[in-house]
Amino acid sequence: MSRVWDVPVEDDSTRVRDVRVAAEEASACAGLPASRTATAALVATELATNLLRHAEGGRVLINLVERAHDGDRRPVVQLVSLDHGPGIPDVAAAMRDGYTTTVAASLGAGLGTCRRIANDFDLHSAPGRGTVVMARIGHEPAVRNQGPPPPGPRAGGVNVPLGRAEHSGDAWGRVRRGDRLTLLLADGLGHGVKAAEASTAAVRELRDLAELPPVEILRSLGRALRPTRGAAVAVAQLELREERLSFAGIGNIGARLRTDGAWKPLLSHPGIVGAQTPASVPVQRVPWHPGSLLVLHSDGLPSRWTPPDDGVLPGCDPAVAAAVVLRDAGSAARPVRDDTCVAVLTAGGESRHGSGT
Repeated sequence: MSRVWDVPVEDDSTRVRDVRVAAEEASACAGLPASRTATAALVATELATNLLRHAEGGRVLINLVERAHDGDRRPVVQLVSLDHGPGIPDVAAAMRDGYTTTVAASLGAGLGTCRRIANDFDLHSAPGRGTVVMARIGHEPAVRNQGPPPPGPRAGGVNVPLGRAEHSGDAWGRVRRGDRLTLLLADGLGHGVKAAEASTAAVRELRDLAELPPVEILRSLGRALRPTRGAAVAVAQLELREERLSFAGIGNIGARLRTDGAWKPLLSHPGIVGAQTPASVPVQRVPWHPGSLLVLHSDGLPSRWTPPDDGVLPGCDPAVAAAVVLRDAGSAARPVRDDTCVAVLTAGGESRHGSGT
C-alpha cells in the first residue's frame, strides 16, 4: 500500500508549507535522496504558491507511481496541482524560467524551472476552466533537453482518498510486455486500509499475469484476492500489432473510450473479484486508433460525469488527462463520497508543454 496526499490550497499561506511537507514525506516514502527530496519540495512550493497567487486556490495531489519507460521500478513522487481558475493566458511565457505576473515576493522559480528539474512534466490549461500541472520527481536528476517521450501508448493516473485519509482503497497499475500493454484499475470493497489491501494486491498480481487475456487475469485475481475484502476490477489490454483494445470488468468500474472524436462507454459485469466472481465475463473488443484515449475510473467519480470535449487531451501526459477528468467531473455541489481513482491510456505522442513520460 502506498500513501496518498491530498492537500487543499486555499486562502492561507500556511497551506504552501503543508504541500511542501507532504512532498518531503512522499519523498521519504519513495526513498528519494536528499537532493531529489529538495527538488520535490521546491516544485511543490511553486505549484502551491501559484494556486494561491493566480487561481484563488485549488489542491495538490501527491501519489507514488512508477515511471513507464526507464525500467526502474522504484517509486517516484508525482505531484499534480488542480484548479478552477482563469487559466494561463500565455503558456509559452509562463514556461520561461523566472517568469511571474507579480514582481514582489516571487520565488523566481516558475513553471519553466519546474519543467527543467522534474523528470517528467506536463500541463493543461484552458481559459475559464482552470489549469492542471503535473511533475514527477525520480531518484536521479532530470536529463536536460531529454526531448519528447518515447513513441507509443502511455498510461497514468491519479488517486484521491476519501476525506483526505492516508490511504486510498483504489489503485491502478500497468504492465507492458512487448506489443501488449495492460491497464488495471481496482476499487477495494469499502474504503480505508482494508480496501487498500485488496486493490494493492490486485495491482501487485498483475505483474505476473500480464501475458494472459483480460478474462483470465480477472479469474486469477479472483483466487488471489480471496484472503482480502475483494474488489471491483477492470482490465483493459491494448494489442499494438492488431490495433485492438480488449476490455473486461467486474464490479462498479467505469470506462469511457474516446475515438474518432466521440466517446463510447465500455461496460463492466456485476460482481466482486475475490468474493462474488461470476462464472463468465463478457469481453468487449474495439479498434484502437492513433488519437484514441481510454478513461477508467472508480465509483468515486459521479456516475453522470461528462467526458471532456477536448482534442488536446490525447496528447497530454495520461496523469494530466486523468486529473482534468477528475477536476471537471466534481464540484462543491457534488461532494466525493468514496475514494476516487482515474487511470488513462493514450495512444502517445508529444505533448506541447511536457517532458518525459
